Amino acid sequence: AGGAAGTAVDLLFFPIDTVKTRLQSSQGFVKAGGFRGVYKGVGSVVVGSAPGAAVFFSTYDSMKQTLPMQGHLAPLNHMLSASVGEVAACLIRVPTEVIKTRMQTSSYGSTAASSLAAAKLVLQTGGIKGFYRGFGITIMREIPFTSLQFPLYEYLKYRLSLALDSRPLHATEAAVCGSIAGGVAAALTTPLDVLKTRVMLDMRDPCSHFPSLFARTREIYTKEGVHALFAGVVPRTLWISAGGAVFLGVYEWVVGSLMGMQDL
Repeated sequence: AGGAAGTAVDLLFFPIDTVKTRLQSSQGFVKAGGFRGVYKGVGSVVVGSAPGAAVFFSTYDSMKQTLPMQGHLAPLNHMLSASVGEVAACLIRVPTEVIKTRMQTSSYGSTAASSLAAAKLVLQTGGIKGFYRGFGITIMREIPFTSLQFPLYEYLKYRLSLALDSRPLHATEAAVCGSIAGGVAAALTTPLDVLKTRVMLDMRDPCSHFPSLFARTREIYTKEGVHALFAGVVPRTLWISAGGAVFLGVYEWVVGSLMGMQDL
């Protein structure tokens, strides 16, 4: 279910993600590619999307049912479950994200015409460690994001279910809740997403000294202004809001379908 949901979202809204990444790039939107080739790097997403989403949801659902936090502690349960799920998923997601981000911004120029070629270059220049450039900041982005998104999503589903005489929600109704929750979380965590993009696009020698996240933030603020920390906030909010509807809507639909098959 999670794999189907993740793949549907990533492929459907990939062009919006490309525009967002190029807006956040330090080289500027036009030099990073503008509106040209908005599906560059989609190959890495095809490979990593389904397993990453499947790992997240299997971890999230298992943790949610295992943690002894119910009732008024349910939001804390959802936050912890989602956070652990994201850490697990990032082990798969970050390598594909590094390749995708560099392909979207043409960081390798003509030397990498495909995601596979970009992956080979990452391996040659940075080894296995190169695939995990930005792992820390990705975790720092995802944990606040999911800590906002999933408790809000579960709360909205709960309130909507009460308003509908406590009946189970249809997939489309859950999708609306997912859209609202995703949009709010996306907008609030945009500065962390900008930092993640800048770190992944930093292609200096792996042995060189890299600035701290605080130093990067200060540099962006000083040289480019506070608006640079919110670069791409509109496409990010739009694609995650729309993507949240598809992602969580498809997930609820597939889970419902699987449960229905078990009852036969």
